[in-house]
Amino acid sequence: MSTPFRFTEPLPPRSATGTVAEVYAQLALDFGICEPPTFVVLSSAPELLAPTWALMRESLIAGAGSRTGKELVALGVSLANKCPFCVDAHTVLLHATGDHGLAERLARGAAPRDEEHARLLAWGRHTRVPGAALAPYPFPRAHAPAYLGTALTFHFINRIASALLTENLLPAGAQRFRAVRSLAGRTLARTVRRPARPGVALALLDHPDPGEAPAWAAGTPVGLAYAALLRAALAGADLLDPDDQDLVEEVVQDWDGAHPPLGPGGFPDRRERPGARLALLAALAPYRITEADVAAWRRTEHGDHGLVHLVAYGAFLAVDRIESAFSAQIIRDATQLSQVTT
Repeated sequence: MSTPFRFTEPLPPRSATGTVAEVYAQLALDFGICEPPTFVVLSSAPELLAPTWALMRESLIAGAGSRTGKELVALGVSLANKCPFCVDAHTVLLHATGDHGLAERLARGAAPRDEEHARLLAWGRHTRVPGAALAPYPFPRAHAPAYLGTALTFHFINRIASALLTENLLPAGAQRFRAVRSLAGRTLARTVRRPARPGVALALLDHPDPGEAPAWAAGTPVGLAYAALLRAALAGADLLDPDDQDLVEEVVQDWDGAHPPLGPGGFPDRRERPGARLALLAALAPYRITEADVAAWRRTEHGDHGLVHLVAYGAFLAVDRIESAFSAQIIRDATQLSQVTT
């Protein structure tokens, strides 16, 4: 029987215990989907699953601002990252917010009619380019932690989905039909429109340190969730030897947001440096990871836990590269404000 999973075989959610079971319970309550593949695929690494959920919950679901606006940002990110699974998911979730006409315009590839909606979608797209001019924001500055957190959440989730899931949100690609998209959204409407209390997901994290939260999060739960995911994801560096770590991190640090050109060049050879190749593909072009790439790296000691961690490490290096641009913007804004007031 076909599944949405590539390269891994997650345990059935009904067998979950501990932190994984707690995450699934929160997903059912606050996301409205009991077993979303984007989270099930992370279940072999609970230390990644919990902060990924926490970051999404505290930004997209419980964070300040319009849910429609944040879904548009998430959709823009997903379009920029060429993640059809997530593009379809956010189209369905726009139906859940009640914005049916907007959802279908976007499903057809048309631009939003509303100028504010168009700015939010474009802003989400532009976040893929580190250092792109993202200010002034198309949302109130007080809502920035939730919007920035949403963008970073889906830069990570897009890469996980593209690497480890098929493109089909629903069996046999049923989400391609308008009636199915609309119906799926309507089944989630009550949950999506219900207010969520901020901070609930932080109880799933392992002693988050407020000192590690980024400045743009402004003391909100989003910052603690981001710091926890950063710590968990970058631990995957231990799966590479120091030379491969240096190579991967140097390439991502120099990345300009472009999609790598097709062709044999541009990534390490899978026979010589399979781990570095996988991590870089996860960061820059996860949709190009193949069975051969995974098989070249995977040995007896590399089970699903290791593969998920290596993909998450590469994915988060790209997220961290983008986040550093957000932080630099905050510092520039603060410096300019200080100069004006002194």
